[in-house]
Amino acid sequence: MPRGIHEIGHRCPCSLPDVVTTEPRLPDGTPFPTTYYLTCPRAASLIGTLEGGGLMREMQDRLATDPELAAAYQAAHECYLAARYELGEVPEIHGISAGGMPDRVKCLHVLAGQSLAQGRGVNPLGDEVLDLLGEWWAAGPCVEVPADGPA
Repeated sequence: MPRGIHEIGHRCPCSLPDVVTTEPRLPDGTPFPTTYYLTCPRAASLIGTLEGGGLMREMQDRLATDPELAAAYQAAHECYLAARYELGEVPEIHGISAGGMPDRVKCLHVLAGQSLAQGRGVNPLGDEVLDLLGEWWAAGPCVEVPADGPA
């Protein structure tokens, strides 16, 4: 469950939040580097399937052999940090983004969350994850919202 929510980072085409932007320090004082937290259960489940299928390892191998991809991933790391620094500086996580950036791939959920929140073209691997997901929202909202709105 997301904590330390700063704002809605992105809304799914079904209109519900699918990414929240979190504060770099949680209310209990814990440093939290995951600025873009994917909240859509359907997208998260599909991404888990991609992770289980070895996509992270494949992406990691490509980073090691494709200098252009590695440079774009480094730039995504810097964009991630810049956005977090706008929310506040937390010395314990200075220079640490999320998802393994800038030289590893360890969480596709984070990479997809960044692509949704900051837009396509920022994180090439996050964009690839979104492409593989397809239209995960097409079946309608994946959570039921009460008629009087969220609690």
